[in-house]
Amino acid sequence: MKWPRTLVFGAALFAIFLFAALISFLWTPYDVEVLNIPAKLKTPNAEFWFGSDHFGRDIFSMIMVGARTSIAVAIVAVGIGIGLGVPLGLWAAANHGSWLDEVIMRGNDLVFAFPSLVIAILITAVFGPSALNAIIAIGIFNIPVFARISRGGALSIWTLDYILSARVAGKNALRISVEHILPNIANLLIVQGTIQFSLGILAEAALSYVGLGAQPPTPSWGRMLADSQTMISFAPHLALFPGFAIVLTVLGLNLMGDGLRDILDPKIRRSRQ
Repeated sequence: MKWPRTLVFGAALFAIFLFAALISFLWTPYDVEVLNIPAKLKTPNAEFWFGSDHFGRDIFSMIMVGARTSIAVAIVAVGIGIGLGVPLGLWAAANHGSWLDEVIMRGNDLVFAFPSLVIAILITAVFGPSALNAIIAIGIFNIPVFARISRGGALSIWTLDYILSARVAGKNALRISVEHILPNIANLLIVQGTIQFSLGILAEAALSYVGLGAQPPTPSWGRMLADSQTMISFAPHLALFPGFAIVLTVLGLNLMGDGLRDILDPKIRRSRQ
């Protein structure tokens, strides 16, 4: 099978930042928590590949550790969305038309009414800003997304003949959902997962930008952008490199999502044959 170019290119882009995040656990060119005031605001050079910030910290090292922060937040947040949203969606589909279905979907609508940033503000007002609270806020916003995707995909399968045969054979709704429904909507969940992953990185950057995400001294791409806004006229590299990191990571994930959709969606696959 020929892999779509979008999938290959997107995976390569994301792999660069994933590798940087993983290697940062073991090595970075400089310690991101150590201040080096004499070297502050250095432009990119042989010593500081991406330059240094107003505290003399190496931007390249901070990009590496920031990748770790953004990817970890997005992974856990998407995991929360899948872990809670998919069962809710399958449960609602199995009880389609009942009061339970109505309660679950109206609850989803209620969560959709509050963007992740608003949810984060509510959470941090009570518990204080942190990466954990950013994860909770983004994860809560992901739950209704996966619930809707799961319910929509499941409803189209519940009407098929082999599901009727499974019910005649005595299988209950839970068993049918796990054995027959879930495997057949896995392609939808995988594609949506990559999309929500990219949105999770954007949301983490936005929350950190307004001070609600990871707190100092932990580097974050969003906070690096916030710190650079008053110095962008004479030190544009402070905003340029974290901005490129966000754009390229999100672009890679979106291209991966498009490529996976081309492979997993049978309608698109047949139209290209």
